[in-house]
Amino acid sequence: MQKTIYTKRHKTIVARLRQARIAAGLKQIDVAKKLRKQQSYISRCESGDHRLDVVELQAFAQLYGKPLSYFVE
Repeated sequence: MQKTIYTKRHKTIVARLRQARIAAGLKQIDVAKKLRKQQSYISRCESGDHRLDVVELQAFAQLYGKPLSYFVE
């Protein structure tokens, strides 16, 4: 059985997370400061090394001005 963190849906979420940050004109360090996290946390989220829960994803969505549905279809 394939681990869920490496599914196509997970990769899509991760890609959209990065795209939304870039579209918002923010660097990883900017996001980290706004979310009161370390830059390495943002990097792990965007690379797929950290599996996001819905509360974390909601924080990113709010910061980027995107609906939660943008990340999860």
